[in-house]
Amino acid sequence: MSLNLFSRLANLVRGFMSLFVTGLEQQHPEIAYENAINTMVEKYNKLKNATAGLIRLREDAADRLQKAQAQQHELSAMLEQAMAEGQDDIAVELIERKDAVDAEIASLQAEMEAAEKDVETAKTALTEVKGEIGKLKSEKERMLAKMQSAQARVRIQDQLEGLSVDAELRALENVRTGIKDTIAKAKLGDELRESDLDVRLKALRTNSSKASARNKLEALKKERAGQAGADRTI
Repeated sequence: MSLNLFSRLANLVRGFMSLFVTGLEQQHPEIAYENAINTMVEKYNKLKNATAGLIRLREDAADRLQKAQAQQHELSAMLEQAMAEGQDDIAVELIERKDAVDAEIASLQAEMEAAEKDVETAKTALTEVKGEIGKLKSEKERMLAKMQSAQARVRIQDQLEGLSVDAELRALENVRTGIKDTIAKAKLGDELRESDLDVRLKALRTNSSKASARNKLEALKKERAGQAGADRTI
């Protein structure tokens, strides 16, 4: 019961720590990159040690194969000699030994091929992991530079947003309104003067028209009077 409780508490603490680390990494992405790079480097070192172990096994198999091949060569020579001397019992024994060595050589050759494949696979994995580490380092520098640039832009934007110009714009708007009012008053005076002049000109034109009409009337009267006098004379 108590062990189960402690286990739950430990899981709870690990959960809180995971949330804390996740939040910390979001605020400081360089930490996330460093953690990822360190993890990859640790895996690379472990894989490197494992690859070294595989190479050692391959070399051990190569040594055993070389010894078995030397023994095979020696047994072949001894068998030839026993057969030449007619020592059949020894020849039979040598054949049995040689068969065992031949089987061992075949097994060692298969082991060597498998070890060589394992070594090549491990070396390929090492190269890939090393390449990923290099990519992560380059990505870290590139992304952190972008983040710093973005943070600088955000700071500038915040500063610009803090520089309110509403009061200055309102003051200028009041000035503009005052200027427009003054211009309107000046135009009103001009229009009033023009209106007064127009009235006087209109009256003058009216009077002039009436005087002209009177003159025409007088001329017509005189013309009629002249015609009437002429008619009486005839």
